[in-house]
Amino acid sequence: MRGLIQRVSVASVVVEDETVGAIDGGILLLLGVQKGDDKAQADKLLHKLLNYRIFSDVDGKMNLNVQQVDGGILVISQFTLVADTQKGLRPGFSNAGDPAVAEGLYHYFVEQLRLQYRKVATGIFAADMKVSLTNDGPVTFLLET
Repeated sequence: MRGLIQRVSVASVVVEDETVGAIDGGILLLLGVQKGDDKAQADKLLHKLLNYRIFSDVDGKMNLNVQQVDGGILVISQFTLVADTQKGLRPGFSNAGDPAVAEGLYHYFVEQLRLQYRKVATGIFAADMKVSLTNDGPVTFLLET
């Protein structure tokens, strides 16, 4: 599983001209499911997401996690995140998880996240989404399990 996280001051996602998810500040997570991923991988990524220290403390050091700053989390499914880009000029998607399995893991991840944290918004799996954000920093990290 891959999660591209961005520290944001604002983020939202629109589907068919309707805002379906938005946060005022926190983390935008682009979530990609690879072949072989399972609930254990989702749980591991979830733990990292909630505890990864990317927010500044009073000394300006990245020592605080999203929970400590009471930030929101916006989760967006993005299969292109697991593309193979090492060869050629066109991405390959042979590493992407089967769509049905990926959707189940995406929903499992979001469900587990909501059980552990209250400020969660999402996009819609496999929808054509328009994501807007203001990256704070910029701060962006790729988390892998």
